[in-house]
Amino acid sequence: MLTACDSAQKLPSSTIPTLPGLTPPLSSTETMRPVVFSALPGWDKDDLREAWPAFLLSCEVLAKKPDWKEPCSIAHDVEGTNGNAVRTFFESFFIPYQVINPDGTSTGLVTGYYEPLLRGARKRGGKYQTALHRVPDDLLTLDMANVYPSLQGMRLRGRLVGNKVLPYFSRAEMSASNVLNGKELFWVDDPVDAFFLQVQGSGRVQLTDSKETVRVAYADQNGHPYKSIGRYLVDKGELKLEHASAQGIKAWIAANPTRLQELFNANPSYVFFKEEKLIDPEKGPKGALGVALSPQRSIAVDAQVVPLGVPVFLATTQPNSEVLLQRLTMAQDTGGAIRGTNRADFFWGFGAEAGEQAGKMKQRGTLWVLLPKTMSAPK
Repeated sequence: MLTACDSAQKLPSSTIPTLPGLTPPLSSTETMRPVVFSALPGWDKDDLREAWPAFLLSCEVLAKKPDWKEPCSIAHDVEGTNGNAVRTFFESFFIPYQVINPDGTSTGLVTGYYEPLLRGARKRGGKYQTALHRVPDDLLTLDMANVYPSLQGMRLRGRLVGNKVLPYFSRAEMSASNVLNGKELFWVDDPVDAFFLQVQGSGRVQLTDSKETVRVAYADQNGHPYKSIGRYLVDKGELKLEHASAQGIKAWIAANPTRLQELFNANPSYVFFKEEKLIDPEKGPKGALGVALSPQRSIAVDAQVVPLGVPVFLATTQPNSEVLLQRLTMAQDTGGAIRGTNRADFFWGFGAEAGEQAGKMKQRGTLWVLLPKTMSAPK
């Protein structure tokens, strides 16, 4: 029942190629190690102007913290279209810290996610038979930090039965009952797309009956842990690991339509949505930080390891390749499957092309967290 899932759940996929130029294992007593900017592979080649708008969005939240007030204030006077000025700003006010794993190594898993487009309607009818649901009235969400400060970021989700709090219904239990009747937000034409929308955490729905496109944003989750349906198929011997990408899973579903619900039920987690107006189609959905995500410059992280909002230099490779992907990103989101050190989910953006990249991304990567020089060194 305990979960820290405040945003999307991300689906690991495909194989894990090696990443050239990785640092050797480090002392297991370290969690973050200060380095110089020249130690960041590709730092001098990254066009930091592309990350600048995302950084300013992070500052809308970070500027409220004492150590961030000065750099975020000065940032407003930096010419964001001048690459040298942006680079000088970061090198003048920040120290990069390499994230270290508990075993002393410095690499981890980098997956991808995106904002999909679904076709739907406000009213059920015709091909629109799969519901996206609002948060049910009987779902309790309790912030555990109010009782136990050490459980910061952890939430208890359940339902009240008499004077006892019980786990909320799993996906299988909800699909076999009518507990969500009356909580339909929209009806869409593809149950597979609806499932993967829950994995991504947010998306857009093109409504045929009202002739509008709206955004559906993460509202809450049923408290059950996220479990990968790709892993389920691999463990069952239905797919080889290298084929367990989003594309491979969809191909398996197409070949085994009668086992659709069995597969979905392997993931007991269920995400509820809320409707938001799509005011600016060029902007991404809001992440856990509360600001719009920037395509290819925002990542989801484990907030217990990497503070939300901070700049993070990411060194990994393009999906299913050894082509380097080294750039400055912002830690602006979290996810139910994003846990541990050197773990990141790379936001590719909106639409089919972004989905193609996200669905096959499962690479090795390393993270460097950029923190203001005025901050105490992390332990």
